[in-house]
Amino acid sequence: MTTAGETRAAYKRQAAERAVELVGSGMVVGLGTGTTALFAIRRIGELLAAGSLTDLVGVSTSASTTAEARRLGIPLVGDDWAGEIDIVIDGADEVDPRLDVIKGGGGALLREKIVAQASRRRVIVVDDSKLSPLLGSRRHVPVEVTPFGWRAQQHYLESLGARVAPRAAPGGLFLTEAGNLILDCAFGPLAEPERLAAQLAARAGIVEHGLFLGLATDLVVAGPAGVAHRGRG
Repeated sequence: MTTAGETRAAYKRQAAERAVELVGSGMVVGLGTGTTALFAIRRIGELLAAGSLTDLVGVSTSASTTAEARRLGIPLVGDDWAGEIDIVIDGADEVDPRLDVIKGGGGALLREKIVAQASRRRVIVVDDSKLSPLLGSRRHVPVEVTPFGWRAQQHYLESLGARVAPRAAPGGLFLTEAGNLILDCAFGPLAEPERLAAQLAARAGIVEHGLFLGLATDLVVAGPAGVAHRGRG
């Protein structure tokens, strides 16, 4: 008997593999982080091994993605890469009807946003449980902050109406690959996510936040009805 978790994993794989159909030989491809992005990375590796894709190079968004790409033989650029990325395929924690998303559940939001902003095409892949009428309805907004003064950032976020929980890890607080902390902020449904994003961007000590607004160009979503692909607009 198939469990709910296995069904969700199958949807994620279907969405990811459909998104990989947008990848062509010779491209520079952003490789996302998380369980859904992992299916896309593995499919790219399969196509490279089969010779169906050639001359492709990846841009990794996390150490875990780097390890998997190397295991699969996907060539990667170095951290000092420059230039435009043709396409990035990544998952999301929540997606609204405008294709705005919340990301950062895996703690890689800084590198994910850097890669997204450098990409010409930005493809979000999800199963249908991630769809939401308003951002913040189902997921907290991750906010990456410097260790120095992080409690001041917590107080600031609380003044904006959030319930704030420092993200924990075994033995203490979770640290991003840049050495920062994550504050998970429950704002509730966001009628004006752009306003909140501006308030977060204006605050010294806040390195980045998980609101990815106006970035996604494509959404590939899978569920009981099959796989659907739509663009922004």
